[in-house]
Amino acid sequence: MQQKRIPLRKCNGCGQMKPKRELVRVVKDPEGNISLDLTGKKSGRGAYICRNLDCFRIARKAKRFEKEFGCPVPEDVYDLMERELKENE
Repeated sequence: MQQKRIPLRKCNGCGQMKPKRELVRVVKDPEGNISLDLTGKKSGRGAYICRNLDCFRIARKAKRFEKEFGCPVPEDVYDLMERELKENE
């Protein structure tokens, strides 16, 4: 019997490939709003991050979300995402 293939995604913080379910999706919706997608079902361009604050802070410092989405990310959006990640850690 064949094993089911597990989708892997790369964390924008630490750079490790991990199963998609272990990561949190950061999404840029069609209107240009950037937010955390804890369900993984919002429509839009996605980037992935580990569920810990260290990886988030590394990605924030290196401006990896701005590079991924091709637009500037305001500091208040980063602060909101950090708070949400803290609550759901």
